[in-house]
Amino acid sequence: MVTTQTVLTFRKATTADARDTQVLIKSAFRGDSSRAGWTTEADLVDDDRIDEAGVIAKINQANGLVLLAHDNSSALVGCCEIQGRDGGFGYFGLLAVDPLRQAGGLGKKILVEAEVMARDQLGVRMMEMRVIWPRQEMIDWYIRRGYTKTDRTEPFPYAHLVNGKALSDDLYFVIMEKELLEPRMASI
Repeated sequence: MVTTQTVLTFRKATTADARDTQVLIKSAFRGDSSRAGWTTEADLVDDDRIDEAGVIAKINQANGLVLLAHDNSSALVGCCEIQGRDGGFGYFGLLAVDPLRQAGGLGKKILVEAEVMARDQLGVRMMEMRVIWPRQEMIDWYIRRGYTKTDRTEPFPYAHLVNGKALSDDLYFVIMEKELLEPRMASI
């Protein structure tokens, strides 16, 4: 059997991409469609994750962007958000991969591209991100990619859910971080 590797192309989202991006994010995290992948949060939260206006706000944020990943056929297969913050700090979030395409390395490729962009274009040296605490398999995935759990946590935004509710009242975020190192120079 011959398998072909998916080649991704990346670009910054524009407001014209907001609807498709919102649909992708919801499909990766919420509802029955998210159960086709391993990133589902459908047993923890029953909402839309983010609405189109929220995606537009992230696209238009100062010192940040929403990164889109398209496959060989130009289909939108993944996205994420990156922000540069003061002092060389940054934020990574909203990593979403089409649930039917998960567990094939696309998320890792998107994460690597986001880290390079954050470092090289936004001046980020320390990337921070959040994972809902019951998602141990997600925490482990980020640890395998160089992130470490800090001893810091953040409350879950129960009051800011989009068109839904939480299914548990004990949620909070585990804060993880990774130092973004300069690329190594090739030896001569």
